[in-house]
Amino acid sequence: MRRALATFAALAAATLLLAPPAAAESTGYSYVALGDSFTSTGPMFPDQVELPCARSAGNYPSLVARELRPAEFTDVSCGGATTEHMTEPQFGIVNRPQFDALRGDTDLVTVGIGGNDIPFAEVVLTCGSMGLVLPVGSPCKDFYTSSGSDGLAAKVRAVGPKVGAVLRGIRDRAPGAEVLLVGYPSLLPDSGANCWPLVPIAAGDAPYLRDITKLLNRVLAEQAAAEGAVFVDTYTSSIGHDMCRPPGEKWVEGILPTSPAVPVHPNGLGSRNQARQVLAALGSPG
Repeated sequence: MRRALATFAALAAATLLLAPPAAAESTGYSYVALGDSFTSTGPMFPDQVELPCARSAGNYPSLVARELRPAEFTDVSCGGATTEHMTEPQFGIVNRPQFDALRGDTDLVTVGIGGNDIPFAEVVLTCGSMGLVLPVGSPCKDFYTSSGSDGLAAKVRAVGPKVGAVLRGIRDRAPGAEVLLVGYPSLLPDSGANCWPLVPIAAGDAPYLRDITKLLNRVLAEQAAAEGAVFVDTYTSSIGHDMCRPPGEKWVEGILPTSPAVPVHPNGLGSRNQARQVLAALGSPG
């Protein structure tokens, strides 16, 4: 199954960079996508959007499935999901636990999770509101390090064991599946620059938040290595396509989107890059 997935993925990754693919015959394996809003969202209109999870038909799982053509494709990713929602319902009883989609004969699983355990939205609101009022200095960093240690970095490191448990849970329910843990893209310039007021992050907070994103990806990569999963790096390829770039170059929208996408989330170009990295990871040897 690993060899078959690699063959299909290598061809499919190339098609995302070149011309639209020719119609392919469906393969015999099943693919399940799990995750939070960085998995579920993508271009929102005219692509179909499934509420309340804001699941876009243009998100990276859908693009991967469109290229690989699995016999079965199930996307249960959902905006706002945390690691707890792998085994617990979300939005009351509206959204069943995401692990319910896994079966013993599932062949491929992609999962992007962990950001909401920090939680991501709280950091965006805290740092954005502080930066809007005080564009100089590092008010957000000062807030999270006021106790003498970096409280935000500690929250990020605490995500590691939770994601490790998710990976083990996937393995228990789908023991034969190829499991890919998908990381988070570059949100702010990798140089450490800011672009206030376009993105209201203070000058001193931009490098701090850049490093927090890198720390989260490092924590995820460590868990993937420990649990026998493949970590998919979407950060490196997205450098230079952050929220501060102009429309057409940015792969992540800012607080005020310039394309039909969720604020501070991948747009259509970002979803395509996420899909390319997933397909490349499947096609890589070993």
